[in-house]
Amino acid sequence: MKAPTVLILAAGQGTRMRSQTPKVLHDLCGRPMGLWPVHAAIEAGAGEVVVVDSPARALEAVLPEGVQLVVQPRPNGTGGAVVAAADSLDGQAPVVVLSGYVPLVSAQAIRELTEAHAESGAAATMASTVLADPSGYGRVVRDERGAVRRVVETKKDGDATAEELEIDEVNTGIYVFEAGALLGALGRLTADNAQGELYLPQVLDIMRADGQTVAAHVVEDPRLVLGVNDRVGLATVRGLAQRAIHERHMRAGVTIVDPAATTIDVDVEIGADTTIEPFTTIRGRTRIGEGCTVRCSYLVDCVLEDDVSVGPFAYLRPGAVLRAGAKAGTFVEIKNSDIGPGAKVPHLSYIGDADVGEGSNLGAATITANYDGHSKHRTTVGRGVRTGVDTTLVAPVTVADGAYTGAGSVIAEDVPAGALGIARARQENIEGYAQRRAAGGEDQPQPGAEESLHSRAR
Repeated sequence: MKAPTVLILAAGQGTRMRSQTPKVLHDLCGRPMGLWPVHAAIEAGAGEVVVVDSPARALEAVLPEGVQLVVQPRPNGTGGAVVAAADSLDGQAPVVVLSGYVPLVSAQAIRELTEAHAESGAAATMASTVLADPSGYGRVVRDERGAVRRVVETKKDGDATAEELEIDEVNTGIYVFEAGALLGALGRLTADNAQGELYLPQVLDIMRADGQTVAAHVVEDPRLVLGVNDRVGLATVRGLAQRAIHERHMRAGVTIVDPAATTIDVDVEIGADTTIEPFTTIRGRTRIGEGCTVRCSYLVDCVLEDDVSVGPFAYLRPGAVLRAGAKAGTFVEIKNSDIGPGAKVPHLSYIGDADVGEGSNLGAATITANYDGHSKHRTTVGRGVRTGVDTTLVAPVTVADGAYTGAGSVIAEDVPAGALGIARARQENIEGYAQRRAAGGEDQPQPGAEESLHSRAR
């Protein structure tokens, strides 16, 4: 069987989302909802993947390479969407039709559907599923041979008989068609309905009227064919997707202490024997090596090599790279920086646009002042450097291998290898100050004290 062409219908406006964002662009575990079926189709081995979008082309900027986009000129129904894509069909490969609003359909479900279609010899095969509560769904009525006789809608009283309402097999809106039969039926669709739209299910009626067989393949897991109509539905689907992501990582050797209190995006990679503690969020394309520990932290598009420790309460922003054995501790923020092997940023620090050498230890409240109001500048910290508490490194600046900085220093000039950089005023003690203040005397330093302080500052 020739690899199928997969059409993904994504042109609807999604007004029930109550959002200026097109429905297909709403985030689902780090990926736009409309891209989930695209990735499933690619993984399933589709010969061609075609996305049918609205004239706004909402998905165009995020589609993977090789995926074709066609425009449905006006919102005239699911049948109109397939008509818009008709020129993209080669007439030989079977055509799988998916919805951009049914994001959890899996590559395995697509393969099983196309295999069932090939075995049935039918002109069309719909994906159906069995629901405990099928209220509101179209019921699948089969004939004595098991083929689909019709789909009975149940949106209005009287649409279905009492007997038909007892049927628990429902239409999911996912189909496989023989390309020739589909193309032959599309030109006969009519808009004789209240909405004045072309509905794809009418193709099935046309095929049956022509004496062609329409089959149904039951998808065993109804969660795979759940649609998203509003934000409530999106939250339901997100919960299912997140659970699947967690289970994939845990089966690969990752410990997620409390999955209910952990958020991990779909494209995150995590190595075996890594532990993710509760209240951690890992976003984007973050890559985490083996044997790491992440405690109660927020990570976005960063890289952790093996045996890295993060948190609690750390924030790793895009471009942060922690080499093997490095540490980002409590209340540490790192952005666009390379923290070398075994280097430590233990607590209360901001490190941005910096390169930190192997084995260095940045003391509490070390800050890189990387922005001068016009441009970003880099800070270079060599190997084995020790910065004192409350050091500010004013970029561009270099602290060379083995150097130290004194606590409370503002380092604006390079510090040579093995040197101590210190930039702060000397301490001056004003004797008797507290007694004079309590007695209502002067509350300022004695004449000459300020001058003395300035003269001894460095």
